[in-house]
Amino acid sequence: MYQSLEQSAISTTPSGEQPSLILIVDDDPLMRLQLRLYLQKEKYRVAEASDGLTGLAAYEEVHPDLILLDAVMPTMDGFACCQKLSEVPESDRPPILMITSLEDKESVDRAFAAGAADYITKPIHWAVLGQRVRRLIQQFHLQQQQTILYKQLEAANRQLKYLASIDGLTQIANRRQFDQQLEEEWRRMTRQQAPLSLILCDIDFFKHYNDTYGHQAGDVCLQQVAAALNRSINRAGDLVARYGGEEFVVILSDTELEGAVHIVKQMQAVIQALAIVHKSSPHHCITLSFGITSVIPTLESLPETLITAADAALYQAKDQGRNTFCTKINTFNEFYP
Repeated sequence: MYQSLEQSAISTTPSGEQPSLILIVDDDPLMRLQLRLYLQKEKYRVAEASDGLTGLAAYEEVHPDLILLDAVMPTMDGFACCQKLSEVPESDRPPILMITSLEDKESVDRAFAAGAADYITKPIHWAVLGQRVRRLIQQFHLQQQQTILYKQLEAANRQLKYLASIDGLTQIANRRQFDQQLEEEWRRMTRQQAPLSLILCDIDFFKHYNDTYGHQAGDVCLQQVAAALNRSINRAGDLVARYGGEEFVVILSDTELEGAVHIVKQMQAVIQALAIVHKSSPHHCITLSFGITSVIPTLESLPETLITAADAALYQAKDQGRNTFCTKINTFNEFYP
């Protein structure tokens, strides 16, 4: 038998908060009545259950602040019920005050082993019960507050970590995140002896765009280009980052030069589809120049060599009239238009 909350006990406190809720689990109707009357007198809300199984169901429904649990009951005794409740995550688990006529050391040890926070023997000393109820509820509320604060701190730390790795304007990875990921992927590809490709690109005639349309329009253009580039990759190890100004950089792990060229062609198509008007450009719309390089990293080489090679390829693409790409195989130091 599970008896729901007594409506007369649900009045709010002067601060507008409901009183703490206590679940009584006892097979003795007279004991439940005595406990309920005492707890309501102490301004607690009360729910009741007549055995361990209905006590578990009541816990799931009302989520009390404290459980008063009789040790000896039919169907499921207090020890088994307490053991089952101990499976609830600690931050959500209310304290259990075991009420028992058993006071031998073995029973007491068994109660604590099952997960009880405290115990009190029958016949009940009401002043002692009241003191222990107050203490356990205070501890539970303090634990809940600490859990909330800890989760808030975790969320704040995650947000700070995110903000530290994201470019504020374009909302893609920033230079700091790029440097970190390049180091990580360099080491990983070194271990796997797999190719690592890098794409360095920038917006053609971007200074003229700013001069023509204003810096606010330039910011919007950077955001649109960044989003378009970011949509062109979808693997966990890949990264698009803002390298600085109107320059962007792309890390492609376990990708040969041919695969990087394929990605660049996709990026060119996506940028073209944006159709951002740029009347000061010979192409009459926003375009990008790309420098592409690829290498199998070794312990003797440094990630900076990849950046240098991609930068050299990018400048060659600009020399060839922009809106194009050039590649450089880092190992052989040769350019391929």
